[in-house]
Amino acid sequence: MKAIMTKYHGPTNTRGSRVSASDSDGNRVSVSFDHSSRDPHDLAVIALCKKMGWTGKLVAGGWKHGHVYVWTETRRIAMDVIEVSA
Repeated sequence: MKAIMTKYHGPTNTRGSRVSASDSDGNRVSVSFDHSSRDPHDLAVIALCKKMGWTGKLVAGGWKHGHVYVWTETRRIAMDVIEVSA
């Protein structure tokens, strides 16, 4: 089972805040941190999934440095589930 981890990156002198999503194979994307839209961690995961052509339902959980997402085939059980489509 593949897991996707996200991490918040604060602003620098040349770039604004952003969130990156990556997997254990080194696939990675970064998206701007938009305070007015959906959870930026979800948006980063969706961007990575679209880049890689992955679809399905993901369960999200928190960790010390961001969020972790894994695929699920089970029903929602008190967890955030996001769906990725092509």
